[in-house]
Amino acid sequence: MKVVTVEQMRRIEQRSEGAGVSMDALMENAGLSVARRTTQMLDGVRGKRVIVLVGRGNNGGDGMVAARYLSDWGALVTLYMTSPRRREDKFEECRTRRVRVVEGRDDQDLWVLSNYLPLTDLVMDAVLGTGQDGPLDQSLQALFTKICETQRAGQGFKLVAVDVPTGVNADTGMVDDVCPKMDLTITLGAPKVGLFQFPAANYVGPLETVSIGLPEGVDTDVSLELADGPLVASLLPARPLDSHKGTFGHVLAVAGSREYIGASVLTCLGAYRAGAGLVTLASPSGTYRLAASQMAETTYLPLDETPEGHVAPAGAMAVRQALAAATAGVIGPGLGHSAAVQAFIQAALLVDPPPETPVVLDADALNALAETPRWWEWLHTSAVLTPHPGELSRLLRSTVPAVQADRLNATKQAAEAWGQVVVLKGAYTVVAGPEGQATLSPFANPALASGGTGDVLSGVIGALLAQGLSPYNAAVAGVHLHGSAGEQVRSELGDAGLIATDLLSELPRVMRALREGG
Repeated sequence: MKVVTVEQMRRIEQRSEGAGVSMDALMENAGLSVARRTTQMLDGVRGKRVIVLVGRGNNGGDGMVAARYLSDWGALVTLYMTSPRRREDKFEECRTRRVRVVEGRDDQDLWVLSNYLPLTDLVMDAVLGTGQDGPLDQSLQALFTKICETQRAGQGFKLVAVDVPTGVNADTGMVDDVCPKMDLTITLGAPKVGLFQFPAANYVGPLETVSIGLPEGVDTDVSLELADGPLVASLLPARPLDSHKGTFGHVLAVAGSREYIGASVLTCLGAYRAGAGLVTLASPSGTYRLAASQMAETTYLPLDETPEGHVAPAGAMAVRQALAAATAGVIGPGLGHSAAVQAFIQAALLVDPPPETPVVLDADALNALAETPRWWEWLHTSAVLTPHPGELSRLLRSTVPAVQADRLNATKQAAEAWGQVVVLKGAYTVVAGPEGQATLSPFANPALASGGTGDVLSGVIGALLAQGLSPYNAAVAGVHLHGSAGEQVRSELGDAGLIATDLLSELPRVMRALREGG
């Protein structure tokens, strides 16, 4: 599924008209889809009270089409007209059904709205959609202030946005002070990029995209994708019946230190749970023994270590040789931060000839690169870099607030500058490739904000690389599997209390569901 800007959506709609699907047809499809989803949300609409806040443009038209259907299905619908301008054709269709109408210009003190809201089951926001390009005017500020006040008072109505909540900029994700929090946002045709950015994501609520009947091929110039289930299902490697462990690749995980033994365990088990046939842990000699007590399946490559329990630079040659025998590498989780680790990373990766085996670079491998001037000129191995915002800010010589303010473009610029795939972790994880392609994860899960979950992700991506996926596709699929596993745990445990090992048993279940079309 493509993720679009406002301008891209306008072009898509224009191409749709050129292909014979009119704006009126798109609006009818949109309104019907919104009405159907609203009916599901209310568990039927007969006898339910619905207020539709109607704006002056096409978003208001979408809302009035939905209102017409809801009225036909037995709902008690009120159109609250926020502007004297409106789609007159859609307005008249509602009037012929005797849908109640309140003109906002006749309710300047909001007395009527204030009396309707406590009796309402659902309020539908069809005011601006993607049409907002500046601060809300005074009348809309007053209206949505009243909505927010009534919402905070616990009046019990559901609040649903059509396409984009009023007060949210669909491109930037900036939010007006009076924007209420939605119980559901039903975005039309394609999700808008601003809905995946903060602070907007805090106000959108659950986000669902509905079809509006766009013709095939009208979005071919849009490069930003959403890593949804169908896309990832198409990427998962096959599992032939006549397989053996060599069929599914060999992951070399270079991970762990005296302080971070668990990182090596989580990385290896993440790789196994994502389908790797064989996983070898290359770890300092004092670390691998403790890791081995927790993993019967993994093979081991003990490495020389420093007095601090970090991998010694002399271990780089053994790692280079082991990489040549593997089909993918994961380097960095839990290695520790020291001059010895930096020298090890440089000797393992930034020398000629470069390793031919693709690698995932995470955690302390990234910290080592950040302290190496112009490291990207020496990294000729195909790699997936998986920084969190702090690590990416160090690699870019930037700041965390600057990275977080424009996560998509920061990741794309890094990928293009370094010629590698970059995964910026966090809510709505971004995957970007060196040729300008980018994909967003649909997941924002606070339960994943705990130590070790990134190590599992590195192992998952490494396993997919080992099974033959390209670095970009391995990153996209790995991010989705990891995020979906987190959602499964969250549905059982809630937003707090998830630990990284909880993800491991969910990964095979997620892959099975994707393969079976779930």
